[in-house]
Amino acid sequence: MHVRTCLVSALLATALMTPYGAVTAPAEATTGPAPADLSTGGASTTDRCSPTVGINGFDDSLDGTVLDGMPVANLSALARTYHGFDLALSDRSVLFTWDPVTRRPSSAVVLADADGKALDSEAVTADRDGSVLIASETGPSVLRFARDGRLLGKLPVPDALRTAPAGRARTNGSFEGLAMQPDGRTLVASMEDALTGDGPDWRRFQTWSRGAVGGWRLSAQYAYRADPGMGVSDITPVRDGRLLVLERSLDPARPAVRLLVADLRGATDVSAAPVIEDGSPVEPVRKTLLADIAACPSLGAPSKVPLPNPLLDNIEGLMVTGGHPRLGLRVLMVSDNNESALQTTRVYDLRVVLPRLDPSAANGAPRGTAEPEKVTSRQAGTWPALLFPGRPSTPWTGTPPS
Repeated sequence: MHVRTCLVSALLATALMTPYGAVTAPAEATTGPAPADLSTGGASTTDRCSPTVGINGFDDSLDGTVLDGMPVANLSALARTYHGFDLALSDRSVLFTWDPVTRRPSSAVVLADADGKALDSEAVTADRDGSVLIASETGPSVLRFARDGRLLGKLPVPDALRTAPAGRARTNGSFEGLAMQPDGRTLVASMEDALTGDGPDWRRFQTWSRGAVGGWRLSAQYAYRADPGMGVSDITPVRDGRLLVLERSLDPARPAVRLLVADLRGATDVSAAPVIEDGSPVEPVRKTLLADIAACPSLGAPSKVPLPNPLLDNIEGLMVTGGHPRLGLRVLMVSDNNESALQTTRVYDLRVVLPRLDPSAANGAPRGTAEPEKVTSRQAGTWPALLFPGRPSTPWTGTPPS
């Protein structure tokens, strides 16, 4: 969305150190305590947001910077490509490429639809062939682009998910998250708000399946129940087929940002369901709360507006940059500053240990998910980072939590 007035925004990174490319006027980077040993269950007692989530630090050095005349701002989504580059998407129709080590933007590409019009670009995910898929709230639509910004195609969207009056989606309440599942054949998009007619807490997750010749076709749709008053801000894939989910409330009196893990396995296909509400005979997407970001230590973060925790901002995007679901993931989050004097472009660096996959949900697993992975004794102690194939990483040290 273009208007976010309640929270303070930022980009996620472990360290933004030296300038890279034509970025101007970076602010001083700020970090919290050094990474904790994972034997404590994912976080130390001093930097813990929850029993399984810890915060390594935050960085405001991108706030107010410019690349090739374009503000590095309005950042709504992050993604890591299969070739090791990091992508940051502005909702003003600009795609930035970042260096995965320095977290400095090195290039910017302006995106447009088939008519040459700007997108309300809210989500991004990378494909194995080097192309990227972008979700825009205009329509809404899911578009395929080459890395140089050339439009390659457009995916079909169910009529009900189109913005009113063409469909039942609310203006600025449609596709806000996009995730390519690890098999590379399943794409998931999350709706930020409920469809008109659905219960207020229910969100629809739409999937597409890749055909044998590479085209995308509509597939199952699932019901996800957000916490009351929360919208779904972003989703990102985990190597075991689950999704990390960001839920966010823009209520200025009670701003909230929550990190959850969701499992599509066993959920009911609701593609044909005209209405989803409390009491509907459907099995929703299973979800587990990992952390309320407001419970993280503030780490001395500055805030331009009074907030219960000054670390909070208008957090919109996240991505996994390394690790293993059971041994610990490295996760970056970013906020959208809306180019507002009251908000900040801030990057958050988290460590996350996920709960075990529930074997009872394996039957009826959607395409693209995986069975639980066994963690061997050889993976205890010090081990190389275990990541998505072909992606760079930082080693973790510690004993896997039980």
